[in-house]
Amino acid sequence: MRFLTPKWLTVMATILMTGSPLARAAWELNMTQGVTEVSREVFGLHMLIFWICVAIGVAVFAVMFWSILHHRKSQGVKAAQFHESTTVEIIWTVVPFIILVAMAVPSTGALVRIYDTSDADMDIKISGYQWKWHYEYMGEGVGFFSSLSTPREEIYNEAPKNEHYLLEVDEPLVIPVNKKVRFLVTANDVIHSFWVPALAVKRDAIPGFINETWAKAEQTGTFRGQCAELCGKDHGFMPIVVEVKSQEDYDEWLIARKEEAAKERELRDKTWSFDELMARGEKVYAKNCAACHQVNGEGIGSTFPSLKGTDLVLKDRAGHIDAVLNGRAGSMMAAFGPQLSEVDLAAVITYERNAWGNNTGDIVAPMDIVAIKAGK
Repeated sequence: MRFLTPKWLTVMATILMTGSPLARAAWELNMTQGVTEVSREVFGLHMLIFWICVAIGVAVFAVMFWSILHHRKSQGVKAAQFHESTTVEIIWTVVPFIILVAMAVPSTGALVRIYDTSDADMDIKISGYQWKWHYEYMGEGVGFFSSLSTPREEIYNEAPKNEHYLLEVDEPLVIPVNKKVRFLVTANDVIHSFWVPALAVKRDAIPGFINETWAKAEQTGTFRGQCAELCGKDHGFMPIVVEVKSQEDYDEWLIARKEEAAKERELRDKTWSFDELMARGEKVYAKNCAACHQVNGEGIGSTFPSLKGTDLVLKDRAGHIDAVLNGRAGSMMAAFGPQLSEVDLAAVITYERNAWGNNTGDIVAPMDIVAIKAGK
């Protein structure tokens, strides 16, 4: 065959002998040991069960192959009869029972520790949305959304994909090192699943329920995960990034976030110009709306209707605001009232009513949104 030339044989031998990255990549199949005590315990338990299974497989196949070789019909061996043999019945009942108990004891201990959320140093409420995460630091007055930050050009193959393609966000979850953090996991719309392998954290986010889990990272760094539940068309665009900081760096970050929250409240009371709202609204739209309604506002079929030149945008100001704040029942349109600040809501509505040639001239101010939320 033509490919079995001395040249090709040399290349194949070199790859096998040097262990090129191409060859090594195929073996990266195991779990990660992670950076928490629980994650290492889970990894150790996984390896223990794996080697037990390997030993069972080797023993079973060894006996099977030995029996085939030494008791084959060509040697005149007649099959032995074990029908209703008490000894055999006891052996194949007791031996698996002992194996299962040997596996159950460490597994039970690991599960007890995994579900023990007591004595936490801090609590963070995690809410799943289509398709982003909201993190609320309980008792700190800090909360924010975390969304995919991979450029759309990479997603549509218009630019080279970077190292952390689809695993990068604009706002990571930040926690301090060596602190037990309890996560209160829920969802706002459909079932999601919060999964960070390095922290050994995986818990379903179910609307109307709060599930608990916890982590205590023992080293600083950035650790990535994903939503592990099929939650809609952009399920694959819902990553999780956790930054573990030293206590000093975490305290500085928390102070900065509290200052940002205070500034955001001040912005709500500011008198915004049309140009300011349009500039901010364009950024808010690109981050939260463009994935469904497209950058040009033309939408995608009937699932995500156009915002360009439609009656809702051009003629029905109240209906437009209501759609953005409260969503549309029975459609893919989410309620952004709980997700965005009054400033961002006002800006994106103003932008939609004046972009792409809509040019209504309407300005929706942040205080207009405050009044609507208050029922005034």
